Amino acid sequence: MSLKTALVSRIAERITGAPQMQARRAKGERQRVAANSRHVVEYFHQADDPYSHLTAQVLGAFSERYDIALKVHLVGPPPDWAAPERERLEAYARSDADALAKKAGLDFHDPGTQPDMAARIAALHSLASAVSENAFSARAPVIGRQLWSGDQDAMGGSSTMSADEITATGDARRAELGHYLGATFHYGGEWYWGIDRLHYLESRLTELGARTAPGDTPLFAPPPVPSPRSAPASAPGKALHYYLSFRSPYTYIAAQRAKALADAYGADLKLRFVLPMVMRGLPVPRMKSRYITLDTAREARRLGIPFGRIADPVGRPVERGYSLLPWAREQARGFEFCQTFFEGVWSGGVDAGSDRGMKQIVEAAGLDWQAARNVIGNDDWRAEAEANRTEMMDLGIWGVPSFRVGDTATWGQDRLWFIEDALKQPQS
Repeated sequence: MSLKTALVSRIAERITGAPQMQARRAKGERQRVAANSRHVVEYFHQADDPYSHLTAQVLGAFSERYDIALKVHLVGPPPDWAAPERERLEAYARSDADALAKKAGLDFHDPGTQPDMAARIAALHSLASAVSENAFSARAPVIGRQLWSGDQDAMGGSSTMSADEITATGDARRAELGHYLGATFHYGGEWYWGIDRLHYLESRLTELGARTAPGDTPLFAPPPVPSPRSAPASAPGKALHYYLSFRSPYTYIAAQRAKALADAYGADLKLRFVLPMVMRGLPVPRMKSRYITLDTAREARRLGIPFGRIADPVGRPVERGYSLLPWAREQARGFEFCQTFFEGVWSGGVDAGSDRGMKQIVEAAGLDWQAARNVIGNDDWRAEAEANRTEMMDLGIWGVPSFRVGDTATWGQDRLWFIEDALKQPQS
């Protein structure tokens, strides 16, 4: 391993580690107390974002539970670099939010298309009025329901300002703080996206003594994933397709849970590797990669998965890993190789671009390094990676980790419960 790789790995470990997080939080709390300030939570709402509509529906209950000052910002869609497949992203978000709404007991039904510009502007005018009148938590869910149902006339609101003018201040504040999505909360230097991450903010506020309601149950808890012994093998003959990338930290922290699901229901886990986004020409700017890394660290701590001593495998390390994966599958050690590769580059600081590092990964997977040396570096895997990417895109998904069981497909390690529901269904 080069000195640079080792140094970057140690810096990443420090930035993502719990001690650094606690130090940042403690400093922010000292500053808040010294200023005699309330707990100020900033919320960024995108009118035509279905996740924002879901989040708006819990804002009232959230505000009632905690002694906070909720500051609402209206924002526009994410910039082009954050949404390189914008139409796909919008279509997927609607479908995903529809499923999430059912799971969380909230209101959203995918109408099959985005609201038109006139409806979006009308909604923004109404939302801006709600913000100025300090009535956002009460009125935003109603405005969102009218927007998504096509009831533009019922929204009311009037302004001579354009959509961009209404969201300009919120967009600037969001960028200043370091994010790019709607449905996001910012508190004390950390970001929390939608109802999926709200439980982290609730836990933090509870620890600070800001909870005013009894108990500590979050509004939307992360759904559990079964262990291999907690469910009957009810899906024999089914396949769980796991679209993965060796450069995706979210893919790493989903790996063991995907395997546990397959084992729990007797399904065959199919490893469907694809090239990382950045190696497919899609941008991943620093703002986005920083949020993803810190969010993964937070999720990894919750799940008890080692994470943080990172040796970024982009480029040659990924290609070397993929050149060995089909061979590892032939040895019935495909998942084990994936897991040791993930652990090496995301928690062990292992340089998979070096023979020394790859030897460590291969042997930890129970494979023979001398045999691997005769295989590593081939290009035979490229056709399979491209076929996997094409299939994934045909499913309306372009990122990882993604999963498919039969005709049911979903994107993201937060949606493994959706795949579990598909595994529970009887074979047709």
